[in-house]
Amino acid sequence: VEAIAPSFEDFPEKIALTYLGVEITFGELDDYSNQFANMLIEHGFKKGDTIGINLPNIPECVIAYIGTFRAGCVASGISPLLSDVQMEYQLRNLGEGGKKVGLVTLDVIYQARVIKIAQNLPQLELIITTNIGQFLPKIKRFLGKLLKKIPSAKVEPLSYVKTLNFIDAIENQPTTRPEINLSPDDIALILFTGGTTGQPKGVVLTHRNVVCDVFIVSTWLGWEKGEGFAVSGFPFFHMGGLYFLEHCLYLAWGQSLIPNPRDIDYIVKQIKKYRPSALVNVPALFQLMLKNQDFRNLDHSNISGCISAASPFPKKSQEELESVVGKGKLIECYGCTETTALTTMNPSKGLKKLGTVGLPMPNIDLKLIDPTTGELVRLEEPGEICIRGDMVMKGYHQRPDETKKAIDSEGFMHTGDVGIMDEDGYIRIVDRTKDMIIVGGFKVYS
Repeated sequence: VEAIAPSFEDFPEKIALTYLGVEITFGELDDYSNQFANMLIEHGFKKGDTIGINLPNIPECVIAYIGTFRAGCVASGISPLLSDVQMEYQLRNLGEGGKKVGLVTLDVIYQARVIKIAQNLPQLELIITTNIGQFLPKIKRFLGKLLKKIPSAKVEPLSYVKTLNFIDAIENQPTTRPEINLSPDDIALILFTGGTTGQPKGVVLTHRNVVCDVFIVSTWLGWEKGEGFAVSGFPFFHMGGLYFLEHCLYLAWGQSLIPNPRDIDYIVKQIKKYRPSALVNVPALFQLMLKNQDFRNLDHSNISGCISAASPFPKKSQEELESVVGKGKLIECYGCTETTALTTMNPSKGLKKLGTVGLPMPNIDLKLIDPTTGELVRLEEPGEICIRGDMVMKGYHQRPDETKKAIDSEGFMHTGDVGIMDEDGYIRIVDRTKDMIIVGGFKVYS
């Protein structure tokens, strides 16, 4: 909360978010977020209670995250793609330990899924609904619904849980920031991941974890505050997208919200209009963009970096992307939810090695070990990536046994990812330890 505060104070007139033609300044985002925080407090939510944010990348998603933090509550991204059974599992897990749970969701998800599970969740005390057109001007909302371009559904109230409309809930709230005392070790996020094994587990991240990783990556990249704009298709319910949202808020960079990352034509229009400094996507989305001739024809001279993470990026496609946006602009990186996003990255200004996820960044201890013996491996040999530092999670929510399996006695997080480090310190990701096969005493990676 304190780390991003200067962006709202120093750049109130600067565009923070663009969304389907609507532009929201940092000053407006500041007010909306305070109103959301005050609304939560009015409805009895206290420090440590949890708000599930079940939205695509729309303005309400950003407002809900910031407002949740400012109320002292814990935010948890919940994918809009989950089934009702999966949603119930995550919401039930968030309520373990006796904390209140709130949910911000789309009206269509409410109708299709939430009403099926709400009665099974006694900790769920508040549901706030919206739709993808609520922040649009009235005429656009009307035409969007008329032409069926804006999906929406009627929200029938439930007798056993309070249900509010997002705009109605915040519009009469004060815009002053509530006075909540937070410490670095208070919980900021619970994000669900498969971890290294089994059912999804809630990764508990503190404010220290989040701020530490933002500081590390910001220093590594060397990007200037208030001077950039970003376009990213990464969803905010995912650690990668949420991390970059936080990074933009910290840097006071504007960003274009992409509610549907499959709409490449819309992404191209945003790039053409706002001439971003950074594009941040998974490799598959960069590959889809490369198939779009309009993207290839754009002037990309303003782009300082294309950040790619979350899955392997074929080297041929990397070279093709750099042939379009400019040589040396692709920055591959690596991290996981348990380490608050990023831990290794190619330098923004130094030597980049395509096909690697770069070097360990400052304030991060990294080692590669033999997963069967725990011994360090040599350079050019595969080993499990283990990470230690202030960005490593507090643990898995209400899962102490799973936490002990993941974080060893020395504080190293065992990621389950297998990497090879070259003589310059650059790392290639080659496998997962769970996919390792032992044949005749030799470790074979699938």
